[in-house]
Amino acid sequence: MIGRALLASLLALHLVAVPAAAAPDDCRPEKGTLQLPAGEPWAQKRLDVKNAWRLTRGAGVTVAVIDSGVDYGHPQLRVSKIVDETHTGHHDCVGHGTAVSGIIAARYVAGVPFHGVAPDARLVVLKQSNKRDGDIRKLVDAINHAVDAGADVINVSVRASDHTSLRAAVQRALASDIVVVAAAGNVTGPDDESVPAYPAAYDGVLSVGGAAPDGRRVDSSNAATPVGVVGPGTDITAPWPGKAYKRGLEGTSYATPYVAGTAALVRARFPGLNQEQVRRRIIATADGTAGAGTGAGMVNPVLAVTAVLPYEAANAPVVADPPPTALPADAIAKVPPRDETAIGIATAVGGGALLAAMVAVALALLVPLGRRRGWRPGRTS
Repeated sequence: MIGRALLASLLALHLVAVPAAAAPDDCRPEKGTLQLPAGEPWAQKRLDVKNAWRLTRGAGVTVAVIDSGVDYGHPQLRVSKIVDETHTGHHDCVGHGTAVSGIIAARYVAGVPFHGVAPDARLVVLKQSNKRDGDIRKLVDAINHAVDAGADVINVSVRASDHTSLRAAVQRALASDIVVVAAAGNVTGPDDESVPAYPAAYDGVLSVGGAAPDGRRVDSSNAATPVGVVGPGTDITAPWPGKAYKRGLEGTSYATPYVAGTAALVRARFPGLNQEQVRRRIIATADGTAGAGTGAGMVNPVLAVTAVLPYEAANAPVVADPPPTALPADAIAKVPPRDETAIGIATAVGGGALLAAMVAVALALLVPLGRRRGWRPGRTS
């Protein structure tokens, strides 16, 4: 089990990006645990995230998390910037934002079974609520501020209704080449089963549903929202306020950061891809649909950073040397036709020379013999 002693040692490694301050008295998130099981959470095993780290851990990519804030004192979280849209302080009084931030980019520490998908990514947290969803106007402001902060990926693990200003903010983010990843929403009552969640339902947004270990949609995942892919959405373990962890979390809001983290890996691995190409790559490399509400299936970080997709120019083979140019038409001379006359003369001359040589040899043998015999004919036996 991971206990207080190890967590205390982790604090020495933590880089605090925001000055510490006491939480307000009414800021009371649910209590977490300081102990974790020794084995990895199922979501990490299922996605095989560490295998993708052989190529990238998300360095150089900025992920904006629009949520309920973050426990910036957590030993596994390093936050570069916090923007408080609520004017209530930076503290995470719900726990939700801390969990989402940790799933995306919690640092890997030997001996700690939990880690984020893209531990080297840069986190920018925008607190838009002190509760689960919050004011749509603050959501709009947070998206716009994420664009201004230079985000490469935006994680929106909240749901809202369709609104002109929300649609405009999302379109601005997409036009700024930002991958927008949003939760498909949870089914909490009969009305949720037929109402899509926004901004997940907007065109161009990578909408995420929640799935069980077998890839099938969990009952709490809203199938009314068009889904691009699914992520682990039940029995989730994640960091929690109080330098703690929370186990047994469920919902599309926790599935979404697994996909946002994967988007960070893809952007780091393929910096030449635009936001639409990143979204298409994640969908194309998912594990395959498992029924209604699962889109292209469970997100697959390993394939997302390794697959060669034939329609992507960025994946075309790199040619070290230019191909050789074609030889000119006259570079190789043609074989001349046979000269039959010359061949006949050469044959006759050769034959004559051979005959003359044979006569000369015969004379050289016969003349001395004839002289010895006085040119008399020989006798027969």
